[in-house]
Amino acid sequence: MSKAENLQTGHIGLNVTDLDRSLAFYREVFDFEVLGEGKEEGRRYAFLGRGSRLLVTLWQQSEGTFPAGLPGLHHLSFQVDTVEEVRATEEVLRTLGAEFAYDGVVPHGEGATSGGIFFTDPDGIRLEIYAPTGADAAAAPTTGAPTCGFF
Repeated sequence: MSKAENLQTGHIGLNVTDLDRSLAFYREVFDFEVLGEGKEEGRRYAFLGRGSRLLVTLWQQSEGTFPAGLPGLHHLSFQVDTVEEVRATEEVLRTLGAEFAYDGVVPHGEGATSGGIFFTDPDGIRLEIYAPTGADAAAAPTTGAPTCGFF
């Protein structure tokens, strides 16, 4: 296999239990556009992104809630430019009744300037929105280890 010089993450596919509920959540929180949608019973999905860039796909093909104790996704993280954008998203999440791992913006580690908010989607999938700077005003919630939101 040859090494790709410009390898980057494409899109993330998530299984959800209720496409309509998840679609409303991801559009409200992340301001995603619906780039494509499958409405056939038993094969429902939504392609979400911005402009023409696909970022997240939602697939209605699961039951229950996200099992954080099993191998697989630890959390999905999104970077924004400023901590003010993180705080604005936090307010949206609070109006939606989202569950947070910590109260408010927290740094990624002791003395780190990067940090964000850590929360779950309607199916319990762990999500993060962070900024590269501006979180150093708060104390890190985990001593001696990176926060990554969900330790």
